[in-house]
Amino acid sequence: LHPSQGVSLGDTVTLRSHLPQLASKVWLYQDGHLRSNKDVDKEQDMAEFLLVDIKQEDAVKYRCQYETVAPWGSSVKSDPVELLVTDHSYPPPGISLSPKERVEIGTNVTIQCWNKKYAVTIFLHKDGHSAPIQHQDPDGGGTATFTLSQVTPADSGTYRCSYRVEGCCLLFSPLGDNVTLEVIPNSTPPGGSGGPSRNLVAAVAGGCAAAIVIIIVLTVSVLLIAQRRRMQRDETPGGEGVNCL
Repeated sequence: LHPSQGVSLGDTVTLRSHLPQLASKVWLYQDGHLRSNKDVDKEQDMAEFLLVDIKQEDAVKYRCQYETVAPWGSSVKSDPVELLVTDHSYPPPGISLSPKERVEIGTNVTIQCWNKKYAVTIFLHKDGHSAPIQHQDPDGGGTATFTLSQVTPADSGTYRCSYRVEGCCLLFSPLGDNVTLEVIPNSTPPGGSGGPSRNLVAAVAGGCAAAIVIIIVLTVSVLLIAQRRRMQRDETPGGEGVNCL
């Protein structure tokens, strides 16, 4: 299909059937029913079908089959391709992000998208990715909850949602509003001390504690020395004795 994405109602799409061997005719099947056929020259290795003015009922699966020349016969049907069509008549889904748009590495982030009336499956898109990164059936309130576990800087980016419309065909809503997630390094590295200010406080506290210990040791030492000298003086002969009456 060309284009394979971003097709809206009213657009024109080209479907190309690549032929692996000589063929004389190619059939195009739309959702299991023959839609068109085309004669091809023996030298051709591809047949093109134009799908003009795309309508809701065109948003289905397509297959091709070709008639072989030598030996005569027909091929099996090809693998299906899906024509996904955006219908702008449906409202885009709402979106929210929790806990906040700027988080640290390792945080669990939740993105919720909702549309209660029309959504049968809700898709989470990230800018830069050609296909949705997650999809989920909504709960009874029409809300799908997507979790980004232990985010890293690779999860930073812009997110949006769309939904598949309930009913026939491969119809989708337009993309809704966006939320932007920014993942930043942790403010306190694992095993770290909490930064320069916390280091300074710890150093001052440690210095004060050491000073107090030194003062206590010096005081005790002085008292012990004084007591020892007094005891030595009392034991010296001729020293001051006790007067007896």
